Formats: sequence, C-alpha cells, structure tokens
Amino acid sequence: MNFHVLTLFPEMIENGMNTSITGRAITKGLLTLEAVNIRDYAFNKHQKVDDYTYGGGAGMLMQAEPVYLAYEAIANRTAKKPRVVYLTPQGQVFNQAMAREMAQEEDLVFLCGHYEGIDERVLEEIVTDYVSIGDYVLTGGELPAMVMMDSISRMVPGVLNNQESGETESFAGNLLEYPQYSRPEEWHGKKVPEVLMSGHHANIEKWRREQSIYRTAKRRPDLLKKADLTNKEWNYVRQLRKQWKEEEEQIK
Repeated sequence: MNFHVLTLFPEMIENGMNTSITGRAITKGLLTLEAVNIRDYAFNKHQKVDDYTYGGGAGMLMQAEPVYLAYEAIANRTAKKPRVVYLTPQGQVFNQAMAREMAQEEDLVFLCGHYEGIDERVLEEIVTDYVSIGDYVLTGGELPAMVMMDSISRMVPGVLNNQESGETESFAGNLLEYPQYSRPEEWHGKKVPEVLMSGHHANIEKWRREQSIYRTAKRRPDLLKKADLTNKEWNYVRQLRKQWKEEEEQIK
C-alpha cells in the first residue's frame, strides 16, 4: 500500500504516521508514505498557494494550479491514474467498510485542503472520492487523512501482528467490540467474568457475541440496522430495549 498526501504541512503527516503500528509497517516496507508539499509547486517568490475568492466572501482559497501540479507529479510515477481522496465535511462519512475496500488499492492519494477550501475546478479534475470523518469542521485535512490511513493500514496484510485483530475489533460486522480483561483477576473489587477463565471456547465466543450485541444496542443502536443478526439475537435486542425503557420510566 502506497500512501501519497498532498498537503501544506508534510512534517505533520510524517511525524504522525512514522510512529506505532504504521511506523513499524513503513519500516518493514509494508506501507510507503509520501508527503508532498503543495507549496513546492507554487511558481512565485513566497510559495504562495492561496488567493481571494471570486464573488467575495471571507477567507482565502487554495489555487488550482499548485494542487494539480503536485497531483500530476504523483500520477506520472504511478502505473495508472491514482484514486484521490479529498477530505471534506461535504463527503461521505468514513467507516470500516470503506477502510477495508480502500485497503485493496495499490496507491491512494489524500488531498488536504486549508483556508476556505480548494478551487472547485481542480477538484473536478482529479478527485475520485469525497470523504468526511464526521460532521464537524477542522483546520485542515491532515488529521482526517491520518485517521483514514491508520484505519486503512490495519486492513493491509502483515501490518498487524495478528491479522484476526483487524477483523474482530469494533465495527467488524457492524457490531462494537466486546469488553476485554487482563491481569489481575480482581481489581478494585471487580472480577473478570468467570466464563473467560473457564477455558470453554464455545461459551466464551457466545458470551462475547452477546456482549457485542448488548454494547451496540446500548451505545450505537444505529449500527444494528446493518448488522447480520439471527432471529434469536433480534429477540435479545428487543428484550434489552424493553428492559431499558422500563428502567427509564421507573426513574421518571
């Protein structure tokens, strides 16, 4: 997997990605990272890449030409026209399914905007995906790009020491991850659930599945719409909802 990031702050990308799991994967050659400074493609004395918007309005806009030239430099080195992700609140909200799908790409380009955004004409020319990481506004696209690259990296074979952990974590199958415990057996008066120490793998898997469903129903009920649940499990969800509703009414 080759990540290319078009940015005004390459050091921010490099410092963030060259640590922890992604840093080790880069060192091993499982991932490559190229942070391209858009300012290097500005043909003026002060490497200025922004200007006022036509029609007026507050703030400055990143110009089309430096962005396009930076993109073109990458496109000329790849075997085919690369997939370009523009980080914007107007895009589709990023999720685990998208991470898994994008991990199949050989090259991914992330375009990070700043100021009031980027000239629409270059977006129409090069962008293939408009993606958001949530309904809020950030200073630029660098943090969203790193969030996406971190998530996508985990789906690349070999990046995780145990590939199973990439498939069983939160949002796998549209269910949140079950609770996990480590030593000691008792901490602050709270004990590890007995089933986890039973050694009975079938019972453990059953308990974990129930806990995932419980947590999802409690914390992210919106995810259940896409979850693959059996009729028995849906009955369990309905029982939970009925119980919680009764508890709420008692409090009132």
